[in-house]
Amino acid sequence: MSENRRKYSREFKMDAVRLVTEQGYTVRQAAESLGIRDNMLWRWKKQLQDEGDAAFRPGEGPEAELKQLREENRRLRMERDILKKATAFFAKESK
Repeated sequence: MSENRRKYSREFKMDAVRLVTEQGYTVRQAAESLGIRDNMLWRWKKQLQDEGDAAFRPGEGPEAELKQLREENRRLRMERDILKKATAFFAKESK
């Protein structure tokens, strides 16, 4: 089953949220006029409130930070394991 999801630009999402926050449209009215589901617009509005200027930017935000932290954690574990092995090797050599 392939997903046929539409991707919306950051500008589109920002403009959609502005219809509600600045121009007085209800979420339902704005969603209907843009041809999107109102729950999607609610999600965008919450995301903008939670993340501020970083919202809707690929490679930024909590998901990107989590990915970066997981990669750093993996690298640090690998370095730790190498140091453990080196310590054991040198301890064995010094006996």
